[in-house]
Amino acid sequence: MDSILSQSFEDFEIVAIDDHSPDACGRILDEYAALDSRVIPVHLEENQGIGKARDAGALKSRGEYILFLDSDDTLSDGALQAIADRLEATGDPDILLLNHVRTYWNNRVQASAAGELLASAGTDVFTALERPDFLTMFAVVWNRAYRREFYVGNNFIFTDGIYEDALMVYKTMLTAETIAATDHVCVEYRQRRQGNSMRTPGRKHFGIFQQYARLFEFLDQHPETEPVRALLFERAASHYLFTLAREDRIVPKDRAEFFKLAAASYKRYKPKGFVLPEGSQGVRFQLLERGSYTAYAAVTAAGNTRRQVIQRATKVKTKLGKTAYNRLYRLHLRRPVDENLAVYAAYWNRGVACNPAAIYHKAKELAPNVHGVWIVRRDMVDNVPAGVDYVVANSPRYWEVMARAKYLVNNVNFPNNIVKRPEQVFLQTHHGTPLKQMGIDQQKYPAAAKNMSFAKMLERADKWDLSLTSNQHSTENWERVYPCAFEAIEFGYPRNDVFFRTDGDDVLRIRRELGIEDGKKAILYCPTVRDYQKGYVPRIDLERFCSELGPDFVVLVRTHYFYGADPRLEALQERGLIKDVSTYPVVEDLCLAADALITDYSSIMFDYACLDRPIVTYADDWEVYRKARGVYFDILSGQPGETPGATATDEDQLIEVFRSGAWNGSKAAELRAAFRERFVQFDDGNAAERVVRRLFLGQRETTPAVLPLDDRTPAPAPGTLAQARIPRQPTGEHGLIDA
Repeated sequence: MDSILSQSFEDFEIVAIDDHSPDACGRILDEYAALDSRVIPVHLEENQGIGKARDAGALKSRGEYILFLDSDDTLSDGALQAIADRLEATGDPDILLLNHVRTYWNNRVQASAAGELLASAGTDVFTALERPDFLTMFAVVWNRAYRREFYVGNNFIFTDGIYEDALMVYKTMLTAETIAATDHVCVEYRQRRQGNSMRTPGRKHFGIFQQYARLFEFLDQHPETEPVRALLFERAASHYLFTLAREDRIVPKDRAEFFKLAAASYKRYKPKGFVLPEGSQGVRFQLLERGSYTAYAAVTAAGNTRRQVIQRATKVKTKLGKTAYNRLYRLHLRRPVDENLAVYAAYWNRGVACNPAAIYHKAKELAPNVHGVWIVRRDMVDNVPAGVDYVVANSPRYWEVMARAKYLVNNVNFPNNIVKRPEQVFLQTHHGTPLKQMGIDQQKYPAAAKNMSFAKMLERADKWDLSLTSNQHSTENWERVYPCAFEAIEFGYPRNDVFFRTDGDDVLRIRRELGIEDGKKAILYCPTVRDYQKGYVPRIDLERFCSELGPDFVVLVRTHYFYGADPRLEALQERGLIKDVSTYPVVEDLCLAADALITDYSSIMFDYACLDRPIVTYADDWEVYRKARGVYFDILSGQPGETPGATATDEDQLIEVFRSGAWNGSKAAELRAAFRERFVQFDDGNAAERVVRRLFLGQRETTPAVLPLDDRTPAPAPGTLAQARIPRQPTGEHGLIDA
């Protein structure tokens, strides 16, 4: 959508079809329509497939030309202007053929095979019979623009099933009286790692024979097309063989049947005098005509043996890894999966924490038959709470539980050498809402991408079955930056349940445990890690900051967990200027104790927003950070839904934010409300229960339902509690109250 709406040529409409999508597509289209009148959303009442969705869009269209664009592809910059210019130069032909490139997740771009052919046409106008070589172009409808009167006037409609593009392409090309071409790259054809319906094996691929039967029926009805029958027959036979050879289309048990049907189609539609292509393809054509699958399989196997041996050896080595390639782990992998065993881990085995911890505790309540075991580092064993079963990473029992657990729950990834068995279910809980760019988006930012193998990262993400999110922003970004086959579950973050289930007494208790004096305003300062810096670098002169704020404030400082203890913070704490809570085990307690949050780009802002308390953004290195790390939106923009409250870009501004009261003013409250509406979508105090019911109890329905934002009651702010506990003052000599 963005690639269309950002085009320099602006005279267009987008008929956007929601084919009864089960995800957020319908909402996204409506949001775009609300912002731009050129977007016309159409919501179908039932899923009908891409062909019928295109038909609905074509009938709804009003423009002079129709372009079809699949939902996972994009228009290149300047595409519409280039199309408009070429249409004008060629006298508005029935069809304008377009160039494209293939784009890959690792930013590789591959030119199309048709570039030279398209360039050779110049501004010529022709028919398919005059230039039959253009029938050899990639047979898809999105690499051409159709004149609407031509398309609708001839009543072109898509047929049911896949491989519908080929039939539509050949029928329209053979019907058009005027065809032109441009070699300008107009479409970026995205190559998805997974999830492409054409790369999902199944019986649906047998539909290819019906589509080509319809094509040959069309040719029979139009004898003037006889000169190109042999070419189209060769295209059909090649398409059969291509489909048969793909393991991600035809499964082994169906190959003999598919070959039999392909051979029957070959014999039925072979034109008289057909000349076989040269080389190995000609051999395969001969085998089709003979109808011998045994001979075909033998020829194919001989050609593939060496490649398959190399692939298998590489796969085994990658799958088991060096560490896991031991006798004990392989033994456990042959044992049955334990249906009542769950493995938990958080923050690279740092202990019982975050979303996995909240799920673990709720599972003990709702699914007590599922035994939970935590993976921890050896140096973190002393921090494991009493009564929690755990194993040390890489210990003998570790390999057993990793091999046999039915459920795997982690807020990061397990190591590369862990084998994800088909029977196992991996819930990726994540540990924050993304402001900074993540996944494959990091490829563009050297500071974030150093020493990172994105191929390995995606192999780890391939093991996810479920991806937990707390807002639509996260859902959309995780699905895009981790192009894998997981299912997103929009249940909220279980770790944030505590923000809606804590009362005033608990808030005061936590403050007492932290040593926060009654009546003081506690400011929680949580800066995030900088990829472009080494070690912890203070961004604030905390001694000056605390002095300027005065005795009514106390500052809790929590550095990122990537950093160790900092002697400068220890010295300030010893002088009573700050409280260093960097090693405090439960960050949610710190949030509950704080009257306000100061952060920069840390995802803690999205969690703290659950409490509806002031958030101050202090970003003194914004330009450097966004260029070095990349961000998804401008936290300093002041726009509703992007900025959570007051902002400062230098120390003087930050001090003034608190001196002036802007940190807790009406403008900050308005921004916070919009920020909460966007990002506190599914956090309502019941996220852990929804996860447990889905993961361990197999309940598909979202239970309990997510509460509307206005119906949620977060834990009371410390300031309101202090005010509520002020003793009632005497009412005067006669006990009268001034009203």
